Amino acid sequence: MRLLIQRVSQAKVVVAGQTVGEIGKGALVFLGIHVSDTSSAIPWYVNKLVHLRMFHDAEEKMNQSLLDVQGEVLIVSQFTLYGDCTQGRRPSFTEAAPPEKARALYEEFVLEVKKLVKKVETGVFGAHMEVSLTNDGPVSLLIEKKSLAV
Repeated sequence: MRLLIQRVSQAKVVVAGQTVGEIGKGALVFLGIHVSDTSSAIPWYVNKLVHLRMFHDAEEKMNQSLLDVQGEVLIVSQFTLYGDCTQGRRPSFTEAAPPEKARALYEEFVLEVKKLVKKVETGVFGAHMEVSLTNDGPVSLLIEKKSLAV
């Protein structure tokens, strides 16, 4: 599993001209599911996401979590996080989970985040999406723990 987290002041996802997910201050999370991922990894990633100290405190130190600031979360499925660009000119996506497996794990991840965060929005799995955001900082963090991908 890979989470590309962007601290945002606002973000939204549009599909076919319609806004399907929109948040204010919080985190835009692009979620990639690896071919070998299982649901056993989800609690670790959710815990890391909601407790990661990526927001500034009164002294301007990154010392507060999503929970501390009551931030919102927009979760977007993104299989291209597993694009391998080391060979040739076209990315290979053999490391990305097949759609059926990825959808189930994506939905489970979203449900677990919703248990902890007041406002959680999503994109549309498998759809062509237009994602817009105002990156606050900018702050972008990549979370991956290979030992959990088994």
